[in-house]
Amino acid sequence: MLTTYISMYYPENFLSYLCSMAEDIQIISGTKAEQYQSLLPQIKGLLEGEPDLVANLANVVAALKEQFGWLWVGFYLVKPSSSEVLHGDKTELVLAPFQGPVACTRIRKGRGVCGTSWEKETTLIVPDVEKFPGHIACSSLSRSEIVVPVIRNNEVIGVLDADSENLNFFDETDQHYLEQIVELILF
Repeated sequence: MLTTYISMYYPENFLSYLCSMAEDIQIISGTKAEQYQSLLPQIKGLLEGEPDLVANLANVVAALKEQFGWLWVGFYLVKPSSSEVLHGDKTELVLAPFQGPVACTRIRKGRGVCGTSWEKETTLIVPDVEKFPGHIACSSLSRSEIVVPVIRNNEVIGVLDADSENLNFFDETDQHYLEQIVELILF
């Protein structure tokens, strides 16, 4: 019935277009750099021609989660604060597309790894989240983390956050490629 509906209202190749997206990601083994090198052009392909930000953020985190199997990966976007009266902050990080366990919904500037990355406008690699001052434990399973700020027009507009269940998991290779991936996304 769905196929009949689609064929009545959409172009002939619409169904194959929808179905081809998920089949295009090729998961490989190899070094971390080789995995990123394989994934980068695939992410470019997912983003190409798609103007919707939510769709693009969702596909980027899904591709990263599928390739690397991290505990959690997702975006937070800078948005108007819901608690300006209480804290005086005009903006805060608000949860956006992610893959993994339930996450913190809002994070103030300077709080936790994400808020600190936003405040300092730099990528943070945290080998042991328990040793990070002010770490926000959204999941007790998280042991290490990397946060990459999304900077446009000299302003942080969001962050890409990835968590692992393993200590000392993220390194400069992750930083190098995740910063490239963030640059591909049109905000």
